[in-house]
Amino acid sequence: MSKSVVRKTDPNLVRLIDELKMKSRLEGVSLWRALAKRFERPTRRFAEVNIGKINRYTVEGETVVVPGKVLGAGSIEHSVRVAALNFSAGARDKILGAGGSCISIWELMVAEPKGSGVKIMV
Repeated sequence: MSKSVVRKTDPNLVRLIDELKMKSRLEGVSLWRALAKRFERPTRRFAEVNIGKINRYTVEGETVVVPGKVLGAGSIEHSVRVAALNFSAGARDKILGAGGSCISIWELMVAEPKGSGVKIMV
């Protein structure tokens, strides 16, 4: 029985996976490789994280990356920098309202090339 290969059809996601792998090799950082592996999975297995969970597991000023979508259920009481593939409108408003920031994974790779202090939230 042969194993079928899943091909991504979103060119932006394919490019992001390639960039994450390249960044991991260039910088010697396993964080970027771990994210690339998560994005190679089927889309239905991407993480969906509520901001309530981000609030529980972070402290003021931390940086979190979500390999998927950030949803708006719950509340956030401190400012955090959140990088994700997508944000719901409610989640974006609540994060920005708490003084945090919502950035793309591309922007995070530029801002933190070594990935120091970045948590993966799933």
